[in-house]
Amino acid sequence: MFDRADDEVLLEPAAYPEFGVLDAAVARRDWAGCRAALDAASPSGRTVLLQAAAESPDLEEWLRRLLQADPWDSTAAALLGMHLTKVGWRIRSSATAEHVSADQFRQFREWLRRAEAVLIDAAARAPHDPAVWAARLTTARGLQVDLAEIRRRHDRMVAADPHHLPGQRQYLQSLCPKWYGSWPQAHAFAHEAMTAAPPGAPQGSLVAEAHIEQWLDLGGEYKRAATAHLVGARDSLHDAANRSIWHPAFRRDPGWVSAASAFAMVFAQAGDQQSAARVFAMLGPLASRWPWSYYDEHDELVVIRRYRRRSASALTGGGR
Repeated sequence: MFDRADDEVLLEPAAYPEFGVLDAAVARRDWAGCRAALDAASPSGRTVLLQAAAESPDLEEWLRRLLQADPWDSTAAALLGMHLTKVGWRIRSSATAEHVSADQFRQFREWLRRAEAVLIDAAARAPHDPAVWAARLTTARGLQVDLAEIRRRHDRMVAADPHHLPGQRQYLQSLCPKWYGSWPQAHAFAHEAMTAAPPGAPQGSLVAEAHIEQWLDLGGEYKRAATAHLVGARDSLHDAANRSIWHPAFRRDPGWVSAASAFAMVFAQAGDQQSAARVFAMLGPLASRWPWSYYDEHDELVVIRRYRRRSASALTGGGR
């Protein structure tokens, strides 16, 4: 199934042609070009593209000049807020709290407070922009605001765009026990978001993501309880895939690769290699770092290749 290039992995956002156009415009500091690429995207796709562009270095001075010239440009504000947040999160790192120094936490919060100041102003000027609210759901966790405020931000985002997957993913994180919620809350939200969305919408991936988070909490790859949880969830995972990535109406907008990747991982860990192979075939060489970054390895590409080959091998009788 993957004989053409078993080792080929094309990671998002490079998987999306729209990002190439946006990335080039950012590199040459062409705001009109950036807006042309972003304004042509769906609301969720626009936020995904903004999140990817926010990874570019040294954006702050340029974006602040743009906002000084036009304070009502919520696209520039969302990009700046996301950029400042990503700088802060890189300082904090993805380590658990006990492995983050006091100085890292101090710098992290300072960058997030700067991001929040930009986003608060943007939300007041352009409350209809879901990218701003999605960005504020991320800063909310880092700044440790309470769940009531996080719900308020989520509700404002939903009012702007009822099925805004990038923001829903951030809200789902807040509902996990590692932050403010519980597993019943996380799973209930994922299911409700999926059933509220139109057939073929990517929200079914939220169901997979909630199960991935619980799998990780139960011990992950080497714990029987974690595997048993996913095996028990197979029916709900198949239902979610049929409503989303396997539905004829599913669209390959920016963000679809990570949605499909969540299903590839969760099926593989549930031992459903046939379903995992079906998703890998759909993806071809495309992949996202998340959720493969949850494995205890430094190189997600190694993990992606291993599981892609394993699922194909299982179908042809090659076993593990």
